[in-house]
Amino acid sequence: MFRTKLIVYLLAAFGTGATGAVIYLNLLRISPDAAFSINWTASTIFIVVIGGIGTLEGPILGVVIYFALREVMTDVFDLSAGWFLIALVFVAVATMLLTDRGLWPVIADRLDIAPLRVRRRPPTSATIAGERRARAAAPTS
Repeated sequence: MFRTKLIVYLLAAFGTGATGAVIYLNLLRISPDAAFSINWTASTIFIVVIGGIGTLEGPILGVVIYFALREVMTDVFDLSAGWFLIALVFVAVATMLLTDRGLWPVIADRLDIAPLRVRRRPPTSATIAGERRARAAAPTS
């Protein structure tokens, strides 16, 4: 189990590093304010909140919505980046007010679909208590 986790961690770190290298090859100049801008954090939080936390499909849907909204706001309406960020805030607030889990869980529940059957749900107190009882009752060898 440890070996599998280590391999997955190393592959994810390699992929992240390679992606960052490709992004900054296009910039020709790397500075801390470009590399560690607040826009990266805001975009990531928006994508996860809108798409759905705890699913793999949610952030994918969030990325599609993020880039579609960015293209529509900048190309079609010919608006500046400031208006794009204001639109992001409105979409994020509306999503949080209408659903507490994001858009993908609502879509998946309504259509009864689950293309990627991987979910992350925090354990409840009953689950933790049941696991403790099972460990206490299990014979030790």
